[in-house]
Amino acid sequence: MTLTGKNALVTGASRGIGRAAAIALAEAGANVAINFRSHPDEAEEVAEQVRKAGREALLLQGDVADADAVEKMVADAVSQFGSLDIAVSNAAYSDREPFYEADMEGFRRTIDVTMWGAFHLLRAATREMLRAEKPGSIVIVSSPHAYIPVPRSMAYNMSKAAIDQMSRTAAIELAEHRIRVNMVHPGWIDTPGERKFASEETLKSAASKLPWGRLGQPEEIGRGIVFLCDPASDYMTGSSLLIDGGITLPWWASRGSAAPG
Repeated sequence: MTLTGKNALVTGASRGIGRAAAIALAEAGANVAINFRSHPDEAEEVAEQVRKAGREALLLQGDVADADAVEKMVADAVSQFGSLDIAVSNAAYSDREPFYEADMEGFRRTIDVTMWGAFHLLRAATREMLRAEKPGSIVIVSSPHAYIPVPRSMAYNMSKAAIDQMSRTAAIELAEHRIRVNMVHPGWIDTPGERKFASEETLKSAASKLPWGRLGQPEEIGRGIVFLCDPASDYMTGSSLLIDGGITLPWWASRGSAAPG
């Protein structure tokens, strides 16, 4: 896989999947604009890894929930690199609590970042690619939460379901312009976001019960994102790449348990 000569922007790239995606894109040959809202030191560490791969790095601080901020990120990336060929929407936010007890500020923040943030990048990146009259690749990091109603995660579930439909709609609208829009659906990945909700002991115990016996690593998702962005994957648009270690399979029945119902 090679992305030599390509220029990319990744949102939420200071940690977790976004960090892994930024580094993987650089290792495949792309210059990378690294968006972050907080964790500036970690964002700088990602930039150093991009530079170690021999590529240009650009740090872009901003909140993806702010449409104007996202448009500026895209403009700054184009100003630095000359073009935008790849956009990866990864930034997300989530609180976990029953919807009937939810703090509505956190509930709305989840939707503003996870759904609207993805739309803002999709729209801004698309407009730039159309202006440049060049093919492009946009990857939306979604989740099995889009179709599995995980309890205590209503706002996140809603947001991921919305961006799945958003991505497919964009894919058909942009096909004539040769702008590809694809999704990646990570399973349970070992990220700082997951550690916000569970201890090391809890994660290890729960992961051992999964079909693959462990949590996924961000780097595994990063490689999937590079695959979707690779020009060799030109025939893929509107696709969903599931990288989940079997978590969406009926794993509850894999050890002799009876199927429910």
